[in-house]
Amino acid sequence: MSRARVVIIEDDRMLAALNARLVGEHPGFEVAAVAHSAAAGLREIEHHRPDLLLLDVYLPDLNGLELLRRLRSMRADAEVIAVTAARDLETVRRARMLGVRHYLVKPFTKVDLHRRLDEVQRALGAATGDAELDQRAVDLMLGGGSASASSAPKAPSASSLQRVAALLGRAEGDMSAAEIADALGMSRVSARRYLEHLAAVGRAEVAPRYGAVGRPENRYRATRTAP
Repeated sequence: MSRARVVIIEDDRMLAALNARLVGEHPGFEVAAVAHSAAAGLREIEHHRPDLLLLDVYLPDLNGLELLRRLRSMRADAEVIAVTAARDLETVRRARMLGVRHYLVKPFTKVDLHRRLDEVQRALGAATGDAELDQRAVDLMLGGGSASASSAPKAPSASSLQRVAALLGRAEGDMSAAEIADALGMSRVSARRYLEHLAAVGRAEVAPRYGAVGRPENRYRATRTAP
């Protein structure tokens, strides 16, 4: 089976190059083109007719979701992985209404990306008849499969959530999930889940911090209310 073609649309050139390398390391996909703006992305999509878009939501010339809306009006049927630093539920809701079944929040790992690529590969296989049409295949095509569902946040523990919120509220500056985890004696995965929940409901603000090397790290601070 030939490798699926991917167009990456990401305005951060460093991240675009990194994402291109990580996509190229997956055996089922190859990068057809990389674009750093919505306008360039539209040209590359028209030229390459990709199977998948790795689409940043925030672009310098056009919101990624608006770009996607234009593609849908053109009947472009590529699968989409929406990539963004935003955690607001409204963005996720709008993306899903436009047919986005796969969503990655920056910063993400190679494992995170390849897990989404695996889901897309199964969905593409089901759509072309290369995969057995069973309940899992149908669920994946419709965006309700167990693989996608497993990425949804679990209901947070109220007491643990309150501990994280209280610590964040006392902090003089921003904190990472690792710092929260160490301070409260919980796993980093749990700390990150509580922090993402606080950001989603507007009780925390999140921003990536880029170091000299490696992936950006998300930093969180409690949302300050006006006096």
